[in-house]
Amino acid sequence: MKENTLTIQKTARYFTHGNLDEASSLLICFHGYGQLPTYFGRKFETVDKNYFVVIPEGLHRFYLEGSAGRVGASWMTKEAREQDIQDNMNYLKQLLDNLTSKKSFEKIILLGFSQGGATATRFYVNQLNIHHLILWACVFPPDLHIEEEINFEPNKNYFVLGSEDQYFNETEQINTIKFYKKKNFKILQYYGNHSIEPSILNDLLNKLK
Repeated sequence: MKENTLTIQKTARYFTHGNLDEASSLLICFHGYGQLPTYFGRKFETVDKNYFVVIPEGLHRFYLEGSAGRVGASWMTKEAREQDIQDNMNYLKQLLDNLTSKKSFEKIILLGFSQGGATATRFYVNQLNIHHLILWACVFPPDLHIEEEINFEPNKNYFVLGSEDQYFNETEQINTIKFYKKKNFKILQYYGNHSIEPSILNDLLNKLK
């Protein structure tokens, strides 16, 4: 059987928090696997009014259990992975162009949580106008490992991880932190699990103003 592809137009959702006119910085946040921006966005409700928060939704929605009930979204699976990566990059480029056509921001920051961290990283390395990348409880996308020419500037980007994160055992925490340090990320650790902690987030964003 021969596989074929057809590029189509698709409607994507994104959610916002804050006042675009009052904000001076743009914060784009990428949710984790099986999350929806409507719930993920609650973690950003106390963010300083200096930030206009945008939460794009992954292009793949599905029922979390069975064929009914709660719905979540995903950025991709292993199936047709390269096509999904390209679709994500096209989608996010169009979204960013739309936002920056309305206003010039002093800073643009990407925050990727869990599965969303890989998408945030891929988008970051393909854009020239992103000031900071915050990766929270995520692994670095394996397709970028071999690209040694990717140079992350020291003291510019952050990796955040809770000490009780159920997806990172002690050995994995040590190895993951060592990896990000080698990539010139500043490390921020705190007591917590696999979730965005608003107080930790707000302290970090205040440093980046």
